[in-house]
Amino acid sequence: MPVIRRRGWELPEHLATPEHLFLDRRAFVTAAAGIAAGSLVPDLALAQRVTDAPDPTANLYPAKRNEKFALDRPVTDEKINGNYNNFYEYGTSKNIASAAQALKTRPWTIKIDGMVEKPMELGIDDLVRKIPIEERLYRHRCVERWSMAIPWSGFPFAKLVELAKPLSSAKYVRMETFLDKSMAPGQRSLSYYPWPYVEGLSMAEATNELAFLVTGAYGKPIAKAHGAPLRLAVPWKYGFKSIKSIVKFSFTDKQPKGLWEELQASEYGFWANVNPQVPHPRWSQAIEELIGTNERRPTLLFNGYGDYVADMYKGLEKERLWA
Repeated sequence: MPVIRRRGWELPEHLATPEHLFLDRRAFVTAAAGIAAGSLVPDLALAQRVTDAPDPTANLYPAKRNEKFALDRPVTDEKINGNYNNFYEYGTSKNIASAAQALKTRPWTIKIDGMVEKPMELGIDDLVRKIPIEERLYRHRCVERWSMAIPWSGFPFAKLVELAKPLSSAKYVRMETFLDKSMAPGQRSLSYYPWPYVEGLSMAEATNELAFLVTGAYGKPIAKAHGAPLRLAVPWKYGFKSIKSIVKFSFTDKQPKGLWEELQASEYGFWANVNPQVPHPRWSQAIEELIGTNERRPTLLFNGYGDYVADMYKGLEKERLWA
């Protein structure tokens, strides 16, 4: 008889997602108002003739789940998740969902440049329809010591790398979010922040199978509060590495410096891997709280994803892999 040996962070699917999370089919209603994505042309995608209206790709959701990625805890309720976010472009509190409605996600252009065979620009809807999407259940661990479990939809970062065709000399990917003070009050009030938000990954991290570019959540297009229309999910890293509302990917041979590293390098470094053995300068990382419950759990190294990512960091023991 075959014996299934699950890794420590895996659970059967029936324990993963509350059924009610996928009973909402608003995505199919809004799809009727969608506009078909334009085809790509060399160097520049056809302009997306849409406004900040229902997502033209809504009919792609809910995406088929990739069963490889399971959880050791129930998915966080969507209402809780949607009202507990860090998105400093819209304020410093967690409850930024209302303010984030000012984010206009159409038209939205993604630029790919730097050390690539041929720089390009393409509309978000062109990109989403060009690369098949899937759903993955991921944990999210914040450096502030709280955690969530989320059903993200999107595609592997490695697929965007394939599309970009970086030169062999490219060692990092620098990502940048939008800069528009007219629709982002935080970019006005936090004027001393080095806007726009920037983050980076090594090429090994970007092409790791866990690195995921998110276009949806909870069976529908991603909400504005989560960083619509395109954000990053790297579940083995602290949450501030998961940049939201991305507009640019630049391939480079120089290690990028993220917004939080620019603000406070002693607390927020480039690698930012979850390591409970090394405390943040102002608090311990040994314990985390599952948002929406009163439960606290010991923090796991690499957020429990060591089987996927630990080999990338061999030889980097002298790097600050914790912050």
